[in-house]
Amino acid sequence: MPIDADKALAAEPRSGEIRWERRDVQLYHLGIGAGRPATDPDELRYTLESRLHVLPSFATVAGAGSPGVISGLAMPGVDVDLAKVLHGGQSLTLHRPIPAAGTATATGRIAAVYDKGKAAVLVMRTDVADADGPLWTNDAQIFVRGEGGWGGDRGPSARLDPPAGEPDRTVERPVREDQALLYRLSGDYNPLHADPDFAKRAGFDRPILHGLCTYGMTLKAVVDTLLGGDVSRVRSYGTRFAGVVYPGETLRIRMWRSDGQVRVAVSAVEREDAPVLADTIVEHS
Repeated sequence: MPIDADKALAAEPRSGEIRWERRDVQLYHLGIGAGRPATDPDELRYTLESRLHVLPSFATVAGAGSPGVISGLAMPGVDVDLAKVLHGGQSLTLHRPIPAAGTATATGRIAAVYDKGKAAVLVMRTDVADADGPLWTNDAQIFVRGEGGWGGDRGPSARLDPPAGEPDRTVERPVREDQALLYRLSGDYNPLHADPDFAKRAGFDRPILHGLCTYGMTLKAVVDTLLGGDVSRVRSYGTRFAGVVYPGETLRIRMWRSDGQVRVAVSAVEREDAPVLADTIVEHS
C-alpha cells in the first residue's frame, strides 16, 4: 500500500527555518487579487510596503509555499502519484498577527490518516514559531484518490449544517485568466495549475486555480467586507474544498455573521453557482 498509516503517524516531526520578506507578502497579496483598484487606500495596505499588513492566509505559503500538501507527500510512509492528490481542506489558527517580515521555525508532522474507502485523507500539521513564541498552526487535509480501503479509521465528518437564512453580505470577485500563474510564484508549483497536459491526466479539462488561492481571496473578502479591513481580528479560518475554480471565472462569496464568527459559502458564478468552498468559518475578535 503506497500509504503506510502507522509509519506516517510514527515519523519524527520535521523542523526547518523559514524566512519571508515584505516582497513575499506583497507577491502573495497580488496573487490573491489585491491591488484592484491600484490606488485605493484600502488596497494599498496589501501592496505598499510603507502601509503593509499581512492577511493571515499568507501563513499557507510563508517561507515554503503550500507547506501542507507538498511537505505531507514527502513524509515517511507516503508514496503516491501527485496526479491523484487533491487538497481537501485547510484550517489555520493564528496565535498572534503575522509580521510583514520574519524568521521562524516550522515543524511539520502527519497528525492523522483517515480511510475514506475509495480515498485516503492525510492531515499535515505545521506549527510555526519565532523567537517571541508561537505564530500559527496550519492543518492541511490531503485527499488521495484510490488509496483507501485498508480498514482504518474513517475520521470525523467535515460536513456542517448549511447557514440559516439569507446571507448578510454577498460579494463577487473575478479571477484573472493568469491568476494561477501569478499565485504559483509564491511557491506552489504543482503543474495541475499551469500545465494543460498534466491537468488532463489528473481528470480536468484545463488547469485549475489553487484551492489556497481561493482560500486567500475569500478571507480577504471577509476581512474587507465585515471586519473593517483589520487583519489582526482574525483568530482562525477553516474550509473544505468542495469544487474547483477555473481561471477567468467569478467567485460569489456569501457571508453570514454571528457573534465572533462569520460563516461563508463560495461558488462559481459562471457554472450555475457550483460549490467551491463549503463548511467555511472565520472566527474573529
